[in-house]
Parts: sequence; C-alpha cells; structure tokens
Amino acid sequence: MVRLHSLLDNDFYKFTMQYAVIKLFPRAQARYQFINRGKHQYPAGFDVCLREAIDQMAELRLTPAEKVFFADTCPYIDPTYFDFLQGYRYDPNEVVIKQKGSELSVHIEGYWYRTILWEVPIMALICQLYYEMTGSQRVSDEEVTNIVTQKMDKYDTLHITIADFGTRRRHSYDVHDLVIQTLKNHPSSTFIGTSNVHFAMKYKTKPIGTHAHEWFMFHAAKYGYKMANLLGLEHWADVYRGDLGIALSDTYTTEAFFKQFDKKLTKLFDGVRHDSGDAIEFAEKTIDHYRSKGIDPLSKTIIFSDGLDYEKVERIVHFCEGKIGHSFGIGTDFTNDVGLPRMNIVLKMTEAQPDEDEWTPVIKLSDEPMKHTGSPEEIEMAIKYLQIDEHA
Repeated sequence: MVRLHSLLDNDFYKFTMQYAVIKLFPRAQARYQFINRGKHQYPAGFDVCLREAIDQMAELRLTPAEKVFFADTCPYIDPTYFDFLQGYRYDPNEVVIKQKGSELSVHIEGYWYRTILWEVPIMALICQLYYEMTGSQRVSDEEVTNIVTQKMDKYDTLHITIADFGTRRRHSYDVHDLVIQTLKNHPSSTFIGTSNVHFAMKYKTKPIGTHAHEWFMFHAAKYGYKMANLLGLEHWADVYRGDLGIALSDTYTTEAFFKQFDKKLTKLFDGVRHDSGDAIEFAEKTIDHYRSKGIDPLSKTIIFSDGLDYEKVERIVHFCEGKIGHSFGIGTDFTNDVGLPRMNIVLKMTEAQPDEDEWTPVIKLSDEPMKHTGSPEEIEMAIKYLQIDEHA
C-alpha cells in the first residue's frame, strides 16, 4: 500500500511557513483545491485508495531523532515550534475526496496552521498511486541512477549549484530516495541540498526553501492585492530576521512584485526565486531592479525553479554569468524521469479566512497566464486593480 514514511516527508517551506503562521495568524483558516492541469484520467477506485493513504497519515509522528535534526538545522526557529510539531497530527477529516468517473476532486479546509502541511504529501501520494493503479512500468533502478548521474555530469560543467525540488510530482518515494542517494554520492559539489526535510536528514544534506505562493495569497485576502507582496515580505522578515532570505516574486506577476520590493526589502533579502515566465526576461528585470536601487546584482542571487532541464539551465547560466548570482532548484526532471509521462497537477489555496473575518477568494497571477489559479472573475479584477499589462 502507498503511504508516507515520515512526518518530515514534505517540503521545507511548508514547515517554515507553518511556523510563521502560528506566530502571526493562528486564527486564520484556509481552503485548498486539487487542480488536474494534465487532464489525467484516474482509474476506478482511486478515491478509495487515496482515502486510505491519507487516513494512514494520522499515524505519523515526529520522532525524537527528527526533532533533534530539525532543531539543530534551524536555530532561527523557536524551540516551542518543534515541541508543537512533535505533538502535531494530520487530521484526515480536513480532507474531502470524491471521484466521478475518471475525475478526481480533493478539497481541504481547516485552520491554516494545520492545513498548510497537506498540499505536498497529497500530491506525492496522488502521483505514486496513479502510476501504480494504471500499471505503468518505469525504468529500472540502475537506469534511474544512470539518468541522474549523466545529468549531473553535464551540470558539473556549468559550475553551478543545484537543489532537488521534486517532492510533489515525484514518481514515487523509492525513486525519490534513489535520486537523492545518487545526487549525494555524485563526486562534485554541484548538489547542495533538497527541499524535502526527510531526505535532507536521511542523506545528511541541507533542507532548502523559504515560502510559497500561498503566503502572499493569504496576505492579499487580509490586506489587499497592492499590499500583499510588501506586507508578506515585511512579516517574513519580522519572523526570520534576515534568515531564509529568498523572496518568491511571481504570485501577482513580477511586474507587481518589483513595484513593492522597495529599497529596504531589496537590501534585506538575499535574492529572489523565479517560478514562471521567461527566465531570461526575469533575470534582466531583476538585474535592472538591483541596479536601480544602487545594489550590485552580483551580491544577490536568483533561484530558478520553473520546469528546469539541462537546456534551460545552460541558457540561463550563459546569460547570468558575470551579471548576477544564480542557483537552481530542479523538480520532476530529477524525481520523475523514469520513462513515463510526467504528471501535471497542483493543489492550491482557493479561499482564506483571515482571523475571524469572512471567507475571501484567493488567486495567483503567474508570469505565465496559463498558470493563473482562482476564479476568472477574481483574476480579471486583480489584473485591473494592479494595472497589469499581460501583453507587455
């Protein structure tokens, strides 16, 4: 049966956001919805198997060894959080699963500080179950190792740093495990860590991440679109005081982000993360922004993480070299390159209830319009309100 092996089998930024939510927004509630971008057809009984796997998650516990690792790795997080996490239990009642024919729906609702951990593991479970229940045969373990090794040999020639960002759409736990083992054993310094805290502990590497789109989506629900990026980053800095200093830039398009990324925040944050739209255009805008603030772009870093493979990375490196710092987070091209079609699914926050206010719809305005999420009416309103020119 498909199941998770650890409470820490999740992306690092889910825990860092959870800590910030507990400190700043303990009464906030959130709703999330599964989006089947790839129009995958789910076999009969898929909902039953997913339900069983999610119910099993209630048994997960933070072990004493995991608590020590996490606390030692993150001295900037209060010890009270790790005590909280030791007592945290997934509540499967927060997750509603339905299937009609081959269509799957997943809805999550509850206090934000609790529900924030569901997204990544549920997506990983859906992927692994899909491949198992459709009888899809992947390449051998030896071939997986060879594929990763060959990619790393090529990346080594670029003299860059790379992290694994592939938990949510991985083929399976076993493939992910093998990938991290191969990356860790590769004889170079190119691989620097993983977004997955469980594997960071298992393979003695660094957990990597800061925050995700939902952080800013919630801030838009509470404070409005024009203040979402500014206050989202201000609050992040209030909690982490200069640690975890990579800012996600595309929740409401890069254009809107840089308008709110003022000189104080530009100096305070170590860099920005690119997650949609043309990477070279983004790099140009970022370099121009730093220069306009009197900051040497080479003192800052862009983390690129949007659907990367070697060709894309090579193109980005050739542009950025000597102009701005750069590093890369690679997802499914590591964890789901096994001879099968890769899944295209997301699970996004759709509504937020700040404090005890009314439920408010939330959206994401990606730099790639096809990746917008939320109701069309709310998206149209936000585009007009933020004065975004999608044809620029």
